[in-house]
Amino acid sequence: MFKKIIKGGHKKHSKSDSIDGSLHGYGLPGSGHHVSGTNSSVVVNYASRPGHNSKSSNPCPRTTLPPMFAVEPLPLFKDVAVSDRQNLFLRKLQICCFRLDFSNTLKLVREKEIKRQTLLELVDFIQAGSGKITERCQEEMIKMVVVNIFRCLPPASHENTGQEAKDPEDEEPYLEPSWPHLQLVYELLLRYIVSSDTDTKVAKKYIDHTFVSKLIDLFGSEDPREIKMILHRIYGKFMVHRPLIRKAINNIFYRFIYETQRHSGIGELLEILGSIIHGFTLPMKEEHKLFLVRVLIPLHKPKAVSTYHQQLSYCVVQFVEKDYKLADKVIRGLLKYWPMINCQKEVLFLGELEEVLEATQTAEFQRCIVPLFRQIARCLNSAHFQVSERALFLWNNEHIVGLIAHNRRVILPIIFEALERNIQHHWNEDIHGLTANVLKMFLEMDAELFDECEARFAEKKAKARDLEEQREMIWKKLADAAAERGGDLMVTV
Repeated sequence: MFKKIIKGGHKKHSKSDSIDGSLHGYGLPGSGHHVSGTNSSVVVNYASRPGHNSKSSNPCPRTTLPPMFAVEPLPLFKDVAVSDRQNLFLRKLQICCFRLDFSNTLKLVREKEIKRQTLLELVDFIQAGSGKITERCQEEMIKMVVVNIFRCLPPASHENTGQEAKDPEDEEPYLEPSWPHLQLVYELLLRYIVSSDTDTKVAKKYIDHTFVSKLIDLFGSEDPREIKMILHRIYGKFMVHRPLIRKAINNIFYRFIYETQRHSGIGELLEILGSIIHGFTLPMKEEHKLFLVRVLIPLHKPKAVSTYHQQLSYCVVQFVEKDYKLADKVIRGLLKYWPMINCQKEVLFLGELEEVLEATQTAEFQRCIVPLFRQIARCLNSAHFQVSERALFLWNNEHIVGLIAHNRRVILPIIFEALERNIQHHWNEDIHGLTANVLKMFLEMDAELFDECEARFAEKKAKARDLEEQREMIWKKLADAAAERGGDLMVTV
């Protein structure tokens, strides 16, 4: 029996078994011997190797280069017969199925360059449209992609040190050291997805729900170079994944808003959503309207909104342009999360408000006119000249001026006092000039209404002056009474 076991241990493997084994299980080598063929110059030698069935409790599979690994470049696709190219494609994938250590730039320099050149050849092969690749090649290619891109992301810098998290705008993002390889793997995946030779029915076997979910998780990377286009292309080509993608993105946003408030991929995800929203058909589904109210509008609340506000604003404006009846909800949502002490954030909100108002019709405008212009009046009187200036710039927009002119009898009484205070008290000369232009515009719109507001303001000012005089008189009487009693009378304020 012992001799049989020894014999079994020395059983020879066929050439195809060797290649298949090394590609099995997302590119992990399954056997430890020489891999060769007629055109192959790939040599793999192992001093030690894991068994086929060895399992690790580590959620990140060990796919780094094994000890004593030697690799030589394979021939170019153009140098082999057409019938041999699919097999060569598999062998090139095998070279790319290991992640190399980039923590030391002087280590494995030659192997890193061979892998980079091999990835470039794979990208060119797919991009050139050299015919459909077999289903086997597609399966192994996705396994190679999985090995390379799905990795444990490093913790945020503040998690490493245990210090309090910094402002996201002040933090320098972590840059993935293996990007020279990672970028090409992403490019290969993108070319495969958009290729006209890719059969969606076959591809969706390998680009499944698990793959898409892990891809979305990569948006948590601090490296801003992670490619967002791939998820968008998957959304466009694989209709079966669309509900999953929308749900997964929603969950990321919910965690960001209500739990972590730290997610490096928010801007990129919003950019993808901007393109998705642009393609929404009318009438708009209730699911999409709920997404606007429950996700996009609350995204204005986090402190880090400035890092993704441009993409967020684009998404919100797209909704209003698609369905103008949503303008009232959007404007009230902006007012709900309007910043009270962050002036730079106020400037962003005023810019977004202008874009929303530009797509707003009269009926929706009238529903929110009072709370809206009360907030605008507060912005007009802001001591921060950029906030006041940005609010006054609203009168440079012809569509907004048209809405204001149509509803001037409601608007002017709300903001007249703020405009007059700017003229009389604001420290910035530019604000004086802009305010004077707005007052002149209202005077030309309706001189009678302007005179009424001016008279009302003068009356209110006179009453305030009389009230102040009465208050001073009362305090003077109290002071005189205290002086007569020798200062013994105490007045409690």
